[in-house]
Amino acid sequence: MTMEATRYDDGSITYPGHPRGPGGAEPVETIDLSEYTAEVVTWTTSTATPPGVREPNHLAIVEFDVDGESVRAIGQATTDDLETGDEVRPVHVDELREPGAGIREPDSQEWDGYRFEPV
Repeated sequence: MTMEATRYDDGSITYPGHPRGPGGAEPVETIDLSEYTAEVVTWTTSTATPPGVREPNHLAIVEFDVDGESVRAIGQATTDDLETGDEVRPVHVDELREPGAGIREPDSQEWDGYRFEPV
């Protein structure tokens, strides 16, 4: 599983990718952000989470530097032991939430993804 960002023909990069870049540019390649580390921009802890999401749920906005381009992402953190400026890496997990707890059919969704772990 990859944490796939998209680079566009104007050099910009977004996560997640889109059919067009921020300025309308065409996508030209994908980049696996799980191969990079990022810096914590800010973080918070949610204590009122949706069904099946761990409580408390630690969330972080992080910024990757990919060949001089800034790429931001938001996601769960592995711990609340974070500070702005900390270096983190994406870590794959099989279940970001408990599949049977929501109203959707569990087999209709993908439940895996990435959390950010301090380096």
